[in-house]
Amino acid sequence: MNKIINILEKNSGAVLRYGMSFVILWFSIQQFLHANIWTAYVPDSAVAMTHLSAITLVYFNAVFELVFGIMLVLGWQTRLAALLLSLHLFDIMYVVGYGEIGIRDLGLAIATFVIFMNGADYLCYQTKEETEEKINYSNTTVGQNLQQIKKI
Repeated sequence: MNKIINILEKNSGAVLRYGMSFVILWFSIQQFLHANIWTAYVPDSAVAMTHLSAITLVYFNAVFELVFGIMLVLGWQTRLAALLLSLHLFDIMYVVGYGEIGIRDLGLAIATFVIFMNGADYLCYQTKEETEEKINYSNTTVGQNLQQIKKI
């Protein structure tokens, strides 16, 4: 039983990161495919402030979610991607308001903020890069030490 619990604990961060990535990327793709439907969620104040059409803002939002959703699924700059996406979701929740959709978005925002708090998990590309750098550094150090020993 302890073995199963250890496996669950080890993979929980990655499962949360992949789950939230799926949600973010799904919404991004839906906005690209059906941008006209999503214009209903664009606040009039955003259109007035930016002087862009609602459909253009939907496409900007879709690109934002696509870029940071891909970063999140890969685990590259995990904290940055998760922080920006959680702030984005908190803003969406505020705009949508109190109700079933707003409460759902609050849960998604908190889940994404937890990814930010935890940082990179062991399956992140970022973690693999850091591990390779440590291995290269230690190999370089060993090689340098061997050369110094040969000189003596």
